[in-house]
Amino acid sequence: MKSPWPKVRLGEVLQRSEETVALQPDVSYREVTVKLWGKGAILRGIVTGAEIASSRRFVARAGQFILSRIDARNGAIGIVPKELDGAVVTNDFPLFAPDPERVDSAFLGWLGRTRGFVELCIRASEGTTNRVRLQEDLFLALEIPLPPLAEQRRIVARIEELAAQIAEARTLRQQAAEEAEALTAAIQSTLSRSQSPGQISVGDLVGGSGLKNGRSVKPTDSESEIRCLVLSSMRNGRIDVRDSKPVPMSHVEAAPFRVRRGDVYIIRGNGSKVLCGRAGLVTDEMPGVVFPDLFIQVALPRDRVLPEFFVAAWNSSALRSVIEEKARTTSGIWKINQGHIFSTRIPVPPLPEQRRIVAELDALQMEVDALKRLQAESAAELDALLPAILDRAFKGEL
Repeated sequence: MKSPWPKVRLGEVLQRSEETVALQPDVSYREVTVKLWGKGAILRGIVTGAEIASSRRFVARAGQFILSRIDARNGAIGIVPKELDGAVVTNDFPLFAPDPERVDSAFLGWLGRTRGFVELCIRASEGTTNRVRLQEDLFLALEIPLPPLAEQRRIVARIEELAAQIAEARTLRQQAAEEAEALTAAIQSTLSRSQSPGQISVGDLVGGSGLKNGRSVKPTDSESEIRCLVLSSMRNGRIDVRDSKPVPMSHVEAAPFRVRRGDVYIIRGNGSKVLCGRAGLVTDEMPGVVFPDLFIQVALPRDRVLPEFFVAAWNSSALRSVIEEKARTTSGIWKINQGHIFSTRIPVPPLPEQRRIVAELDALQMEVDALKRLQAESAAELDALLPAILDRAFKGEL
């Protein structure tokens, strides 16, 4: 941690806080924890004194320096925010009051987010595997570069100014991606209804045997040539056949449930109502993949409806409101059944119109995907900016 400033021992500017409170069984207390990699002190939860396995706890005060004995070497370091003033911590989260005449708490907070400071905490941590902990005496003996208070405050102001600009840029990027997604959904809903001569029920479209539930089978840790899709395989109207787990099934047992390119499935059950009843299209094929009992296969008549169009129409906002109205929950799982799907009515325009709609949606999706890639690249660049700024700041170059 090279800098032009004189070094001081942490013990010279930090005073261990010993303030405690006697816990009352019927009183609620806010508990504090510290997130890894400079993410700071946050509320862990609110519990009653009766739920805490001790009679006393240390009291955190706003502006105090806090760290985790176990994870300081992983960047679990921060400053107690105003909203957590008076919250309680265990002895695993020692608290230190900065000397206000020598060090600005915000300066310490930003310093604690640097790689150099984390390396100091690693040096102050000792113990065997899985029991490595920060040793307080070693920590307080560590030296940090410390400019005068006025310079500390100038540095803090400059860091916070730049950090605010980074946060604003990240927010704008995220908003752009969200707006593009919303535009896609709106156009998808509009196009799937456009120029349609009417709507028909899925039952009339696919017939009485056009829906099929998947196979209920538990994954295995053993090698298997048969793999079963998992719920997360369905994303944004597409099904990734690689997102699957091995299951103990023979090829004969698996045959009726094989997944093939062009298949359409609807999620029968999910813990999230928003995901329950979503449809997805299989765009790739992989040998030995089957679909689970939480998926319902939809056997579409290709001479009447394109799979891509069906998925777009089914997942449109207009039909989502219908599906979510039909969904029912038991034990925290939202479900729909074949009857719900059969009775749902969808637009089925002529095939040429369907092809036009699918082409427009595909073109728009390509633009959204390109924007997302740009957003991801920008996010990575923004993530790298703050550490670079902090490195310069504490070398006296900001």
